[in-house]
Amino acid sequence: MPLNDSQFMRYSRHLLMDDIAESGQQKLLDAHVLIVGMGGLGCPVSLYLAAAGVGQLSLCDGDTVDRSNLQRQILYTEDDCDKAKVVCAQARLNALNADTKIHLYNEQLSSQVLANSYDLVVDCTDNLTARQQLNHHCVSHKIPLVSGSALGWEGQLMAFDFAANEHLCLNCIIDKDSAEPIMNCGNSGVVGPVLGAVGSLQATTVIRILLGYFNQHGQIQRYDGKNGQWLGLLAEANQHCVICGTQ
Repeated sequence: MPLNDSQFMRYSRHLLMDDIAESGQQKLLDAHVLIVGMGGLGCPVSLYLAAAGVGQLSLCDGDTVDRSNLQRQILYTEDDCDKAKVVCAQARLNALNADTKIHLYNEQLSSQVLANSYDLVVDCTDNLTARQQLNHHCVSHKIPLVSGSALGWEGQLMAFDFAANEHLCLNCIIDKDSAEPIMNCGNSGVVGPVLGAVGSLQATTVIRILLGYFNQHGQIQRYDGKNGQWLGLLAEANQHCVICGTQ
C-alpha cells in the first residue's frame, strides 16, 4: 500500500535517493528480518533497521542485561540490569519507530524460532554452534545470511545471498567440526565501537540485500580498529562441504 504522510516525512532521506525512492522504501517496509543475538552487534543492527523502516524484526536472545554489557550494548541502560534483553530492546525500538513490528523470542536459538518465515537472517551470536545452525537453515531455505563477529580491536563480517547462490557458505570457511575458539569477549575483551562499526556494516548489508544491491556473496570483510583499516578477503566454495558442496 502507498506510503502515508507520516512515512513520507520519516523516510524522506531515503525517498530523495533515486536508487531507493518510494519503491525501495516499500521493500523495506514489507521485509521481515530475524536478528539472533541482542548483544554488542544486535543492538546497532536492530536500531538501524528499525530506523530504516524494516517492517518486522524478530529478536532472539535468552539472556538478561548485565552491568558488564553496558560498555558496548547501546540499547540498554543501568535500569535494565537483570531484565530480559529482548524485552528491553523492544521498548527502545518501539520508541524509535512504532511502525516496526517487533516479535520476541526470549530464548536461545531453536528450531521453533527458525520455523517462521523470514526474508533475511542476521547472525549476531557469539558461538560457533549457533552460527552453523543459522548457516544450515539459510542454505536449506535459500535465505540470505549476514554474519558478524568482533574480539578485541578486530571485527569481521561475512554475508551470503543463498537466494541467488547455491554454493559457498559459512561452513566452507569455518568447518562445523572446528573447536569453539578459546578467546571470546567474555575472557579477552572487546572495544565497544568496534562492535558498532561491524553492526552498522551488517545493517547496511541487510538493506543492500533487501534492495537488490548485493553482489559480494561469501566475501569476508575484516576491520582492524587499532590501525583503522579494512581488509577484504575472497573465499572459495568447498566442493566437499557437507552443507552446500557439490561432491
